[in-house]
Amino acid sequence: MSLPLGVLVSLREEPEASIARVREFDLPTCQLSCWDLELCRPDVAHRLRDAAQAAGVAISTFWGGVPGRRVWDFVEGPTTIGLVPPGNRTAGIDALKRWSDFAAEVGNVPSITTHVGFLPVNPSDPDYTGTVAALREVAGHCRGNGQGFWFETGQETPVTLLRTIEDVGLDNLGINLDPANLLMYGMANPLDALDVFGRYVRGVHAKDGDYPTNGRKLGPEKPLGEGRVDFPRLIPKLRGLGFQGAVTIEREISGPRQSDDIRRAIALLQPLLQ
Repeated sequence: MSLPLGVLVSLREEPEASIARVREFDLPTCQLSCWDLELCRPDVAHRLRDAAQAAGVAISTFWGGVPGRRVWDFVEGPTTIGLVPPGNRTAGIDALKRWSDFAAEVGNVPSITTHVGFLPVNPSDPDYTGTVAALREVAGHCRGNGQGFWFETGQETPVTLLRTIEDVGLDNLGINLDPANLLMYGMANPLDALDVFGRYVRGVHAKDGDYPTNGRKLGPEKPLGEGRVDFPRLIPKLRGLGFQGAVTIEREISGPRQSDDIRRAIALLQPLLQ
C-alpha cells in the first residue's frame, strides 16, 4: 500500500490560496498550520472546507499554534514555547480548544497537532504535572470533537514523550514525527526514537536537518537528502510498525528555493512510499 504524500502549508486569510499551494505540487494531502487566532472563524473554516473538497485535497492534521512570545533556541525556548511555561498555559489551552473547534467546522480533519514545549525530564517537576493536566484537558476536548491530539516531536526526549502520553492516559493521543527536529534539538536519532514511541506515530514530517554544534542554537534544517535523516531506512521501519498515515514535506524557508526543495523532496520520497 502506497503512503500518501503531502506538504505543510500555512492557513491564509484567503484559504483557497492555501489549497492552491498544495495543488501546485500535485499532491493529495496537506497539513495546515496557523498561529493567527484571528483566522479561527467559521467563515474561514467553511471556505477552507469547500476549497479542499473542490481540489480533492485531504487535510491530515491541523497544526495549531498558541499565543505568546516564542524563541526557537535552547536558552529562551524552554520558557516561551508551548504549554510547559505556566504563564502561557491558560491561553494555550484556550487556543488549542479553539483550533479543535475550527477543525471540526472544516470537517474530515482527524487531528490537531502542536509543539507542547520542552517537557521536563523530571516527572515530579510542577511544570510537568501542570502540563500533563493541561494536555488531558485539551486532548479531552479534541476527543469530544472526534479528533486525535498529536505531539510534534523535537523539544523532548523520546522517553519523556512516551511517559507523557502514558500519564495523560487518553486513547486519542498520537505523535507527529518530525525526524529532523529530533536531530536539530539534539534529542535523538529518529530511527532509534521509533523503538521508544513508534507505535504512537500517526503522521510524519518529511524534513531534514543536523545536530546542533553549540549549546544555545538549534542544529540547521537542510534540504531533504542533505541532512542526517535516513529516509530509506525510516520509511520501512515505520511501515513495520503499522504506520499508514501521511508523509508531509516541510521546508522552513520561503521564496523560490522553498518550492525547488519541495519538488526535489517529492522526487526523493515517491519511490520510498510506493
